[in-house]
Amino acid sequence: MSRLRVRLFSGSRRNPAAGILIVLGLVSSPIRAAQSEKSGAETVITAGSILGHIRTLASDEFEGRAPASPGEDKTVDYLVGEMKRMGLAPGNPDGSYAQKVPLVGFQTRVSGSIAVGTSQIPLQKSEDWTAVSRHQVPMAEVLDSPLVFVGYGVVAPEYGWDDYKGLDVRGKTLVMLVNDPPVADPADGQKLDEARFRGRAMTYYGRWTYKYEIAAEKGAAAVLLVHETGPAGYPYEVVVGSWGRENFDIPREDRNLGRAAVESWIPEPKARALLAACGQDLDQLKRKAATKEFQPVKLDARLSAKAENTLRQVESRNVVGKLVGSDPVLRDESIVYTAHWDHLGKDPSLKGDQIYNGAADNASGVAMMLEIAHGLTQVEPKPKRSMVFLAVTAEEKGLLGAKYYASHPLYPLEKTLANINTDVINLWGRTQDITSVGLGQTTLDEILEHVAKGQGRSVGPDPDQEKGMYFRSDHFEFARAGVPALNAKSGAEYRDRPADYGQAKRDTYTKDDYHKPSDEVKPDWDLSGAVEDARLLLEVGLAVANGTTWPEWKPGSEFRARRETMLHPANSN
Repeated sequence: MSRLRVRLFSGSRRNPAAGILIVLGLVSSPIRAAQSEKSGAETVITAGSILGHIRTLASDEFEGRAPASPGEDKTVDYLVGEMKRMGLAPGNPDGSYAQKVPLVGFQTRVSGSIAVGTSQIPLQKSEDWTAVSRHQVPMAEVLDSPLVFVGYGVVAPEYGWDDYKGLDVRGKTLVMLVNDPPVADPADGQKLDEARFRGRAMTYYGRWTYKYEIAAEKGAAAVLLVHETGPAGYPYEVVVGSWGRENFDIPREDRNLGRAAVESWIPEPKARALLAACGQDLDQLKRKAATKEFQPVKLDARLSAKAENTLRQVESRNVVGKLVGSDPVLRDESIVYTAHWDHLGKDPSLKGDQIYNGAADNASGVAMMLEIAHGLTQVEPKPKRSMVFLAVTAEEKGLLGAKYYASHPLYPLEKTLANINTDVINLWGRTQDITSVGLGQTTLDEILEHVAKGQGRSVGPDPDQEKGMYFRSDHFEFARAGVPALNAKSGAEYRDRPADYGQAKRDTYTKDDYHKPSDEVKPDWDLSGAVEDARLLLEVGLAVANGTTWPEWKPGSEFRARRETMLHPANSN
């Protein structure tokens, strides 16, 4: 029986005095043994089994799997049936396989214009801006609100950065740039400064959700977030497709009235024209905004807008199954695997194909999670700690299912050792590596590296770090709550393929299929790499389940303090 030896950099909650070398116990031998007996995890997780789930979930019958739709009912029924079939226990302590998630559905119709001097610039839906109001009320208005360009809209004390410089922006409309300030490396102007906003890798300050959050904190009336495909990480059409339909949020006692009344994206050409009408040059403003000396620029323009919301209270569901731990002491501790089951549903206004099937995003991730669960039911001896499999709702609406679970956990987060998330799996063949999105955040990376080495593979960072993937999937809500989270994705180096093969595939998917009806099962898919990834993530979870220490956030991670506060509340002041 083999044992996994993993280097960690500090002690742990369960063993604060632990040294540098930790023995975690069973990892690869259960799978190898199962393979030799033709009855274990190795024989369960196959390309055919993964593809079968994807074909079902991404079929037209499931209508794009929108929350609070007939597609949700079909999806939940399918997931519950599969969890029962593979022998998972009900994951909700109430004896069911579902966690109810209350949501507010809202569809916003926004009309607006910008006054520049004596001229009125109308804002046409989709073409000129894509706007919503997250106020959970029938109507919100912005009247004659002065525009202010605030650069990247960032307040980051740890970097000595403040784009507002004390300016009172209450009641104003903020014009912002997406992503982080691109601060040049003082030693090499062709590179970004790794000491400021992590260089090429996006921080949370660059994520669009942060932009609206800081605007609310500052009391802004509205936000015009300038969309550029590179910094945003996806084309403007993705925003139109996602926001131009019914959206959802978690019900709030304050009805979200603390948010800006109108939150919007404005395409770069429109923003450029608007700024030119105000006597400003976008390129020049961007250069100034990339320095910490930047000062907000008051624009000679005012926004007026009316947002009408059609609201409904709905109830969606997270689907949850459980493999109960074999150790009577440790079974109350858990490892949570996640994947979001939802996609964008149907759009009757489209010509031709109206169903957003979401085959890659994220029928594929759910399929992988299900097969990992199935594989773990076959492993002997059984994992010591419990394994929870959580298919969450409304990821596409703002990680809402994961957010709700993090604030209403079925199993205490202080006893949740790790979250392992799958979102858009490898569909294009075997790789020599695997990507850890957010590499360097937690000691889960050391476990991943060891298991990958057993497959003859390495672990690398996200090749598209500038797209902020760490903040764009469900593991982020676990991380925000303090739970060490791993989001492993397809590797970048494909076996027997040109060096640029992986990047070309990712770029083509983003351009042609991401959040479009064309995200369907493709005839050229090769799931051999997905099989390897699934087996790898099974072993990572098994290592944590049987380990003698807990995964931890590494020094320097912005989430480390949250975990410490969770585990040691008496020490937090």
